[in-house]
Amino acid sequence: MTNPALTSEEIIASTQDWLEKAVIGLNLCPFAKAVHIKQQVRYFVSLATTPEELLQDLIRELEVLAEANSEKTETTLLIHPHALTDFLDYNEFLDIADAALEDLDLDGILQVASFHPDYQFADTEADDIENFTNRSPFPTLHLLREESIDKAVQAFPEADDIYEKNMQTLRELGLDGWKKLFPARV
Repeated sequence: MTNPALTSEEIIASTQDWLEKAVIGLNLCPFAKAVHIKQQVRYFVSLATTPEELLQDLIRELEVLAEANSEKTETTLLIHPHALTDFLDYNEFLDIADAALEDLDLDGILQVASFHPDYQFADTEADDIENFTNRSPFPTLHLLREESIDKAVQAFPEADDIYEKNMQTLRELGLDGWKKLFPARV
């Protein structure tokens, strides 16, 4: 369970630490470094405690990203430390998130990627290191521009291999290596 005493600034700092050490540091997403360096990542901490409240924040953030100048805001991390802390509930909410995209006529323009402290791919055990590719310090919905993904894939011809490369990177790192990166989290 999330520490309720954490401030939004501390939650963002922890998320940025994860982004820098895992996502960028382990090169789990070769596209993340550029937007991070250019400070084009919007961090929004939702105070929602229910899926309904989170949905309202998600809708608002999808609209904000859709309207934003991509030179200033390329992507959004919607961090929700008090809602959907159970991974199965979170995973079910992803269908609602996709439906919100369609309702807003943003399907094909934006998409939602998923990160969670207890992320678990189908057919894996909870502690399988491969799950850590999508493990963030707090439940997080990553809002992305489809156009940016298309450009990134064109610039990175082996984009289809990212998933397999990430699995290999984490297998080589191992749980002990992950614990060294984030000693307080495991």
